Amino acid sequence: MLKDSNEPLWDGCMNHSKLSVVEQVFTIKSAHGLSEVGYDKIIEWAKSILPEGNRLKENFYTAKSMMKPLGLGYQKIDMFPNFCMLYYHENAELTECMTYGHFCYKPRTDRGKTLVAYKKLRYFPITPRL
Repeated sequence: MLKDSNEPLWDGCMNHSKLSVVEQVFTIKSAHGLSEVGYDKIIEWAKSILPEGNRLKENFYTAKSMMKPLGLGYQKIDMFPNFCMLYYHENAELTECMTYGHFCYKPRTDRGKTLVAYKKLRYFPITPRL
């Protein structure tokens, strides 16, 4: 990670490192709700205008694997569609809302074996980030 933060994007580049560019494009992706395909298209375009021998990661998967050691993951928590209840800790095994009695998960199809929640909360723990 330190090597990537000190390695210039291309030989002679003074403004950006490999890590800084990946971080900036990740920020754009999350701020504007881009898909992984959208991220890949931005990278494809950027690589086409950068000089030969640039060190920009090729796609979302390789950039994500570069950022993984930072430990900035998140937890997905199922929640009730009306935002009244989280299915977390002691309520993790429930399938109905305690207030309204509605089912939390979408009806299963013949092929689907896992439960799919109507809504999900993404929890970003603060401790690893500090």
